Amino acid sequence: MATKKQKVKAVEIKESLAKKIWLAGLGAYGRSLDGVQNRYEKLSEESQKLFDELVSKGEELQSDTTDLVKDKVKEGNSRLEARIEELRERLSLTTSIDKRLADVNAKIDRLSKRLSKKTDSED
Repeated sequence: MATKKQKVKAVEIKESLAKKIWLAGLGAYGRSLDGVQNRYEKLSEESQKLFDELVSKGEELQSDTTDLVKDKVKEGNSRLEARIEELRERLSLTTSIDKRLADVNAKIDRLSKRLSKKTDSED
């Protein structure tokens, strides 16, 4: 049989072992917590970096798209204005007074020549 001292010693050893197991568990928890915290900080930095890159790329795409749309709108407006001008010319809505006068003068000149020829041939 074990003596009382041996029993006390065995209990102390078991308590010491239990305490060491408990401390080892706390140490493992602390180490994993540090690892998780480091990973979280790294992930947080990386996610912020990725977010900033995505924002930058989005701004670039928006700028490119805006420029492209502006160019297409300008091109469309130019085509539309050219078409409207062409239609106005066909309808003689934009013919200048000078051009009309020149046309009338040309017609008068032709008629005058014809009349001159007629009057000369009648004499």
